[in-house]
Parts: sequence; structure tokens; C-alpha cells
Amino acid sequence: MRIELDRPRCEAHGLCEEAAPDLMHLDDDDELVLDVTDVEGSDLERARAAVRICPVAALRLVDAS
Repeated sequence: MRIELDRPRCEAHGLCEEAAPDLMHLDDDDELVLDVTDVEGSDLERARAAVRICPVAALRLVDAS
């Protein structure tokens, strides 16, 4: 699976970063940076949690194939 970010929709709440700090972070300008885009295994579970918790639905998971 692959994480996709709808950057214009992101409001930098940071909840996704709390759910998956090893996959994404907010930079010094409060812009979300995806450190990893292709996820599997335990990373996939954290990515799913980040997608679910985003209050503005700026993240989504798509099939990488």
C-alpha cells in the first residue's frame, strides 16, 4: 500500500504524526512530510491509524500496484 497526501487539504493538526511518527512528521513550517510512502506489515497498521485520525481526510491509502 502507498500513503498519499492531499497537501492543500492538510491543516497540520499533527494527529497523524502522533499516530505514525516513524512514517511522517511536521516540518518547521508546519508542513506534513511523508518519510515513507510505501508501507507494509506493522507500518501499514500505523499508516491506517494515521489515515483514520486525520480530521480533514488529507491522507489516504491506495494500492501500490
